[in-house]
Amino acid sequence: MFEKILEQIRCHDTIIIHRHTNPDGDAMGSQIGLKHLIKENFPEKRVLVVGDPAKRFAFMQDSVMDEVADEDYKDALAIVLDTSAKALISDNRYQTAHVSARIDHHLFCETIADIEVTDSSYESCCGLITEFAMESGLTLSPLAAKSLYTGMVTDSGRFRYDSTSANTFRLASFLKSYPFDTNDIYRNLYADDFSFIRLRASFVLKIQFTEHNVGYIYTTREELDATGADSFTVSRGMVNTMGEIRGVDIWVNFTETDEGVLCELRSSKYNINTIAVKYGGGGHVKASGATVKDREEAMRILADLDAIAEKGQ
Repeated sequence: MFEKILEQIRCHDTIIIHRHTNPDGDAMGSQIGLKHLIKENFPEKRVLVVGDPAKRFAFMQDSVMDEVADEDYKDALAIVLDTSAKALISDNRYQTAHVSARIDHHLFCETIADIEVTDSSYESCCGLITEFAMESGLTLSPLAAKSLYTGMVTDSGRFRYDSTSANTFRLASFLKSYPFDTNDIYRNLYADDFSFIRLRASFVLKIQFTEHNVGYIYTTREELDATGADSFTVSRGMVNTMGEIRGVDIWVNFTETDEGVLCELRSSKYNINTIAVKYGGGGHVKASGATVKDREEAMRILADLDAIAEKGQ
């Protein structure tokens, strides 16, 4: 599955690794993990990472992005990770690279690179990178293994989501054969400041329901500014405040920003990816996202989700 990418890594002296904007643990974990996987096995290579800041995942070692000049791309291999659509890639200079490749586990939306490796049966892009290491007989450094395990944990919901499979545990077992501290990972992922706990509680009080019990939160730009939190914390970070409510099988979090309304769609039973794709987004069957231009369009998404819930009742 990875033969062409491995060949291009061998052929290029400079490899530049991209991922999606507003990175989650899987985006950061696969980016850092692949960087150190390549450096461990090909120490003569120059490996760079680019993108917007790690924010919530800045605790991960080597999460600070590199300064990459335009001329660095001329003879480089650019690898895009954990991204289903061109519009979501952080830094579009990957298109100017000598050769481009993509490794992704989302449902396929469009061709992004010269070489494509996509497989939505994997719970995470980190799982795919781990498979790449195993299939290719490559050695992981402890930092690479820890980074990949972090992304696997976050995208599988601590191995709770139904994307978790026997293959997930096979890959996790391989990563755990390397020395790293899982307590350090979990402390950083799941221990919150009291201010964040209070913020989350305020969002629980904002939850509303449609006629057919779709849970939703809508945060205006003024409300976002008043929280003092960034848009990622409010959109991705608060969507699952609705995830454990009995009788709620679909939920969505809307957050107004300068770029539009961020829409985080989730379900425990139904395919909501079709709705995200309809509005220019993408992701997974039960966890997807999109950005729309205004509240009116966001409410159309809500109506479409309510229609799915109605049919399922």
